[in-house]
Amino acid sequence: MSDRASNERSSPFDFRDHTVFELAADVRARRRSARELTQHALDRVAALDPVYNAFVIVDADLALAAAAGIDERIAAGDRVGPLAGIPLGVKDLEDVAGYPTRYGSKLSSLDPVDEDSVVVSRLVAAGCVVIGKTTTPEYGHKGATESLLTGITRNPWNPDHTAGGSSGGSAAALAAGMVPLATGSDGGGSIRLPAAICGFSGIKTTQGRVPNGGPNPPGSAHFSVKGPMALRIADSALALDSCIGPHPSDPFSLPHPSSSWFGALGVNRLPSSVVWSPTMGFAEVDREIAGGCGRAIDQLSDLGVEIIEIDDLWPTDPLQPWWNLWAALRARTQGHLRGTAQWEDIDPSLRFQIEWGLDRVTAGDIVASLDAIHHYSLRLSRAFEQAPLLLTPTAAGQIPLVGQDGVVNGTPTRGWVKFSYGFNLTRNPAGTVNCGFTSAGMPVGLQVASRQLEDVLVIQALAAMEDVFEAGRVFPVV
Repeated sequence: MSDRASNERSSPFDFRDHTVFELAADVRARRRSARELTQHALDRVAALDPVYNAFVIVDADLALAAAAGIDERIAAGDRVGPLAGIPLGVKDLEDVAGYPTRYGSKLSSLDPVDEDSVVVSRLVAAGCVVIGKTTTPEYGHKGATESLLTGITRNPWNPDHTAGGSSGGSAAALAAGMVPLATGSDGGGSIRLPAAICGFSGIKTTQGRVPNGGPNPPGSAHFSVKGPMALRIADSALALDSCIGPHPSDPFSLPHPSSSWFGALGVNRLPSSVVWSPTMGFAEVDREIAGGCGRAIDQLSDLGVEIIEIDDLWPTDPLQPWWNLWAALRARTQGHLRGTAQWEDIDPSLRFQIEWGLDRVTAGDIVASLDAIHHYSLRLSRAFEQAPLLLTPTAAGQIPLVGQDGVVNGTPTRGWVKFSYGFNLTRNPAGTVNCGFTSAGMPVGLQVASRQLEDVLVIQALAAMEDVFEAGRVFPVV
C-alpha cells in the first residue's frame, strides 16, 4: 500500500480528487447533496476503518439527520455557510453534542456531552456535518496514535507504520479519503507531524488565532493550538476562516484578522527569500530525510528563491523547557489518580509524564521554561530579520513502525520529532508540506514557520510549495 497513485482509485468518487471548496460549492448549487457526501463518508469509513482504525465512534443517524437539515435549508433558499455539507471528523479531544468525549482514555465517561466545543460549533455553523470522532493517544500525550482504549491507528501509505500523533486519527482519515476535513490540535507537533507522516499539508496557527475556549481550562494550557486539517493548505485556510477570531471564554484569544485567509490565496507565489536551517543547531537528522529536504531546497533555489542558511539558530534543544511545562500540565490533569485503582488503566508512557510532573518539576523549572520562551523567540526574531520565512525538516527521522520509535540513521530514537515542539513554546505559526518520499515510499515533510501573526505568509508559502513539489496530487492506494 505504499505505492503512489494520483489517478487510480478504488471507487468512482473519491474525496481526495476534490477540494473542500469545490465540494461545498456543489452542495450549495445542488449539484450534490449534503446527504450524498455524508453517506459516501460513512461508506468509506465502513470499508476502510477496519484497516486504519481512524475513528473511535461514528453515528450514522446523527450525521444523516444533520445532512438532511443542510439540504432542506438549501432547498428553502437559506444561506448555509462556506463549508456546506462537508463531512467532518472531530479529534476525540473535542466535544461534539450527542457524542461522548473519550480522550483516548479507558477512564473517560461514556455519557454524551450536551454542547459542541468552540471550534466544532464554528465549523458546524459554517455547514459541516460531523460523522464521528477520530482517534488520539490518551489525552494527546504522544506522537503515535495508539491507546489502551482504541488500539493502533495505522498509516495509509503503509499500515505497518504509525499515522503519527496526536491527531493521527484525523490524518489517517484524510489520507485514506474517508473524510475531506477533520479537526486536530498541536501542543508539540500534533497537527504538523501526522500531516507530514501521512503526506499532506498542515498548519499550527499562531497561538490564540483559534480560541481554546470552553467551560474548562485548556488541557495543554496556552501552547496548544486547535484547528482544521485537510489535504491541501487552501482547504485548511478556507476552514480556518470560520474558526479564527476571539471568544469570550478564552482571554488569550486574538482579534479577528482584517481579511480572509482563503482569499489571500489568489496567486501562489514563492517567497523571494527564506532562512534554511537543516538542523536548527541541535538536531541529528536522518541522512535520507536530510537528503529529501535538501533536494526540495535546491528546487526552490533553482526557481529563484534566495536561500539563507543559518544552522546555529537554536544552539540548545528546546525540549527541556517544553517538557517541564508539558509534564506539569499532565500532573495537573491526571496526577490525582496516582495511588488509585484507576492508575493501571492509564497508558504507561502517560503515567511516566504525570509522575515526572509530580515529582521532578519545580516552580523554578516553570519560571525557567517561561524565560526560555523569551530566549528562543529572540533567536527566531533575529533570523526573521534576514528573511520572512524559516524552513526546516518537519521530522528528524524516518516514520516509526507501529509500537516503535522513529529511526535516525538506523538508530531508534524519541528524538525523531525534534523540529516541532520549539514552535509551540514560541507560539509562532508553523506548517508542513510534503516535499517527496523516502526510498521506502514514505512521505517527507518540509516545515515552514514565520513571525507570530504572519499566518498568511505561511499559508501562501505552503500553497506555492504544494505546486512546486506536486503535493496534494498524489495519495496512497487504499
